[in-house]
Amino acid sequence: MKIWFVRILWGIVGIAVLLVVFFANEVESQRRLTKPKIAIHSEDENTFLTSQELLTRLQIRHLFFDKMRVKDLKVQRIERVIAAMPEVKNVNVYRHLGAELSIDLNLRKPIARVFNRQGESYYLDQEGFMMYRSPSHTARVLVFSGEINVPYNPRIHCDFINNPNLKSSREIDQIYRISNYVCNDPLMHRLIGQVYRDSIGDFILIPMLGEQQIVFGSARSIKEVSDKFNRLKHFYKEALPHEGWNKYKEISVKYEGQIVCRKK
Repeated sequence: MKIWFVRILWGIVGIAVLLVVFFANEVESQRRLTKPKIAIHSEDENTFLTSQELLTRLQIRHLFFDKMRVKDLKVQRIERVIAAMPEVKNVNVYRHLGAELSIDLNLRKPIARVFNRQGESYYLDQEGFMMYRSPSHTARVLVFSGEINVPYNPRIHCDFINNPNLKSSREIDQIYRISNYVCNDPLMHRLIGQVYRDSIGDFILIPMLGEQQIVFGSARSIKEVSDKFNRLKHFYKEALPHEGWNKYKEISVKYEGQIVCRKK
């Protein structure tokens, strides 16, 4: 008799606990969410997405709205939508105890802006991904124009990045190699402002100082790019201080092991 009494008592206690948990969850689900806490991290001053812009995008998709209740919150869907944004490198969305939502994300770092023949303009980031041009934000990066036929496609990626020894003649790969080198080299970063691709496929570098143009040629491998820039840097450090910045109209590092100059 005592055993049955204890079992019944524990059963009642268990039911009571379940009821308390149920009603507590029900009350929690009816709570109204507070404004999300959004933390956006960017490696430089080129911030392509603000907290307010992100919140507005979520509101347009009805993933967050005024007086929204906890039960209507779709955390995983919000995370997927933000992760698909071309400016976003990675994101973490989570809800705290209570009615507070946190969004923590890292933005991509643009290293080049491309103007193609189709009239499109987009950015290329440091990992080889395309980013569309934001009407509200502009980055101070290397500008590419001329005979460029690569359309904007966020699914395109410079696959050779994972294999530095891979040679590739794709336009987008060559653009990435040049811009990545310039972005990471202090001298070239200060010197080169624009790059033009001519009708035969040669890249022409336009310095911000001086009136000469630099015929770079192709950029089919990291080794080729590094070799050409090393020759160019040697010329700028050793020759131009003695010859003067305005003596030459053209400097060519197109051919292996050579620096060919044309005077004005």
